[in-house]
Parts: sequence; C-alpha cells; structure tokens
Amino acid sequence: MPSPRSPEDPAPHPAEVSPPRVIDDPLITTFGRLLEASSKLEQRLGAAMQAGTGLPHVWFEVLIRLARSEGGRLTMGSLAGDIALTTGGVTRLIDRMRASGYVERLVDPADRRVAYAVITGSGREILDRTAADHAERLREVFAGFDGASLSALDGLLDRLREVASRTS
Repeated sequence: MPSPRSPEDPAPHPAEVSPPRVIDDPLITTFGRLLEASSKLEQRLGAAMQAGTGLPHVWFEVLIRLARSEGGRLTMGSLAGDIALTTGGVTRLIDRMRASGYVERLVDPADRRVAYAVITGSGREILDRTAADHAERLREVFAGFDGASLSALDGLLDRLREVASRTS
C-alpha cells in the first residue's frame, strides 16, 4: 500500500494514479448534457403546448416541417428521418393527424410506392395558434441569451446536425 503524501509532495505517486476511465470522457459528458437539456425542454415545452392548445409537440413538429416545405408536403420517408420515427411510426402518426383533419396523405401518381403527408387548412390554423404561444415560451427559455450567444448556438447546432446527418 502506498504511503500517504505529505503536503510538501503534492504530486501523486505513479501507483496512486488511476488510469482514466472511459466513462469520464468529456465528449460523453457533453453529449449527456445535450440530451438532458433536450429532454427537459421537450417535457416542459411539450406539456405546456398540449395544455394550451391540445396539440402534442410531435404533431407540432410535423406541421411546422410540412408548412415550411415546398407545396406544404413531404414524403413519409423524409418526415420519418426528420422527426426520428420509423416509417411505420410516421404512418401511424399521420393517420392520427389525418383523423383530426390536420394533414392529408397523398400517393404520388407517378410512383405509387411514394406517399406524401400534406398539411391542410385546419393544420395551418392550429399551427399558427400553437406557434405564437410556443414562440412566447421559447422567448422565456432563451431570455438570458443575447443575440451573439443565440447565433453561436445556432451555428453549433447546424454543424452538429450536419455531422449527424452524414452516413457512415
């Protein structure tokens, strides 16, 4: 057993130094912080959204992506990739949203294997109402961030999204 160090000898003896643990890798910690922040914001903002408008946050994500896309439509496969669901999961989600009148499902006449989700007028109405409330809540969340910090965060998230989108 190594002898205790004296105050005059602050450097640990090599036998006292533990090898670095891989679970203490700073990148693992950074990624964990990102996931934790995302999860907490999702819970807080998603609950507020659903309580305020009755619209689940994942429905909002679908509607905003459709509204921002050309022609208000996206393929089911593209939508699945954007919101991190399987194609089967997106199909079930779109079916529920269709029953509420917020989206339509259209088959590409040139290739019947391709289906599109298309936002409806009712979908745009609920999106507009929900977006105004959501934007206000986001202003509260980001109140302590100045413009430069938000720009830096946007740039970092864009870089991270680009790296994450690359296929290996």
